[in-house]
Amino acid sequence: MIYKLAIIGGGPAAVSAGIYASRKQLKTVFITESFGGQSIVSDGIENWIGTVKISGSELATNLKKHLLAYSENIVDIKEGESAIKIDKVGGGFSIKTNKGTYEADVVLVAAGSKRRKLTALGADMFEHKGVMYCASCDAPMFSGMDVAVVGGGNAGFESASQLSAYAKSVTMINRRDEYKADPVTVEKVFSNPKITSITNSEIIEIKGDTFVKSIVIKNNMTGEIKEMPMQGVFVEIGAMPNTDIVKDLVKLNDMGAIKIDPLTQQTSLSGIWAAGDCTDVLYHQNNIAVGDGVKALEDIYVNLNVK
Repeated sequence: MIYKLAIIGGGPAAVSAGIYASRKQLKTVFITESFGGQSIVSDGIENWIGTVKISGSELATNLKKHLLAYSENIVDIKEGESAIKIDKVGGGFSIKTNKGTYEADVVLVAAGSKRRKLTALGADMFEHKGVMYCASCDAPMFSGMDVAVVGGGNAGFESASQLSAYAKSVTMINRRDEYKADPVTVEKVFSNPKITSITNSEIIEIKGDTFVKSIVIKNNMTGEIKEMPMQGVFVEIGAMPNTDIVKDLVKLNDMGAIKIDPLTQQTSLSGIWAAGDCTDVLYHQNNIAVGDGVKALEDIYVNLNVK
């Protein structure tokens, strides 16, 4: 069977596009490993418009429910499948997954991004042995311990807040002297006496035996190096776009994000659109991803009807 549209991804951008595809009666294959995107690890999302606070897992559940409510006979949901490669075939595209191959006239890539890993010496050795990437998942393991959070964005501050409920102390480490997080978030988190900050610095080494015992920090302004006892390091330093499946088809920027026309979400190759965190839009947020997914679908619908 050849679908009109293939949607790759399971986050807000992909789901919003899937809902609109169903409402517009576009026969669609929806390929996703899971629903929710990166926000699934969040204990409390407070900027999801229309909802004061929602957990990442609840958001994922709601996204799936909403899509299922409209998908019958229109959107074929392939949950648990990962897109491996997209190829241009004739007038359409072939999408290879870990479980099969699908064909579609056009494609929307909304595959999101993956967490950027800490590159300090020893970070890979101690991953899941004190170097962690999910505070909401692993905070209880660090009850009564001293932990650090690397990163100065909203995600880093949210992690620090979650950890403070369990840890003895939380030290935020930021490469710059200013934070990217919203000022209201910064003020709220630093009002907690358990949470302190080290700026203009970065971790250059993680030390320990079977588990993390200390971190080595370098001050980027003075060059001073010091070692601090630390039992946990939570990393929140951004993400890398999941674009390997189209790297040979469309233009990417220096960070590997898909270049799109912000008016239409079209990529450099006719027939492929992209939305959400895998694109080169200036700001990456759930609410923005939803809008971009809708925008892409509207343009896809117009283009399919013109053909």
